[in-house]
Amino acid sequence: MWKWFHQLASPRYFYRISGRWIPWLSLITIVLLAAGLYTGLVVAPPDYQQGDSYRIMFIHVPSAWMSLFIYTMMAGAGAVGLIWKIKLADAFAKASAPIGAWFTFLTLVTGSLWGKPMWGAWWVWDARLTSELILLFLYLGYIALNESFEDPRTGARASAVLALVGVVNIPIIHFSVQWWNTLHQGPTVTKFGSPSIAPSMLWPLLLMAGAFMFYYASTVLVRTRCQVLERERTSAWVRELVEEAS
Repeated sequence: MWKWFHQLASPRYFYRISGRWIPWLSLITIVLLAAGLYTGLVVAPPDYQQGDSYRIMFIHVPSAWMSLFIYTMMAGAGAVGLIWKIKLADAFAKASAPIGAWFTFLTLVTGSLWGKPMWGAWWVWDARLTSELILLFLYLGYIALNESFEDPRTGARASAVLALVGVVNIPIIHFSVQWWNTLHQGPTVTKFGSPSIAPSMLWPLLLMAGAFMFYYASTVLVRTRCQVLERERTSAWVRELVEEAS
């Protein structure tokens, strides 16, 4: 196992093996997305209170989960880059940031669209909404800080520190509905015991969550491969790739 991780940290090995994974991850993404959209929009019944407006949940909730997951992955990769000086971890974190920012933005937009008919307002300074907005600012700050240095390694170290400091916001977002009296509904899928959501609605939600997860996996590999090529452009193995392509 450790030997495999050591090999994966090699830019050349990562570039070769990730190229094999991307088509399969993309195919799984398409299948799960199609199944999730069909079961969520066609098979799942209307909610007895919200009617069909609740169906935005199938985009909103998986986006929210991904916004937290990706930032946690960035913080973990940043720690690996700082401690073990693995350049591939820095490239992975940098490649993840724009994806996570878009998922966070999608979470806020769909939440506003859902909140308007439910709460009567597009936005309220609710603890969950406010902490999610802070997460978007952390993503944007990470991207800006990473690009503000000419030396990629310096930018990676500075942005990694920001990611590690900002990761404290992740449990705040997750537990905000339990710690404070908020308008946002409490957990329904992840609470202990049986989820308080009908299986006909739960399965489309899980399918969409899987689709978003595999989308992230395939997209971050593509973006990381681009980062690797840019950083290793003077290496012999990259020149060999260029010669083979030409």
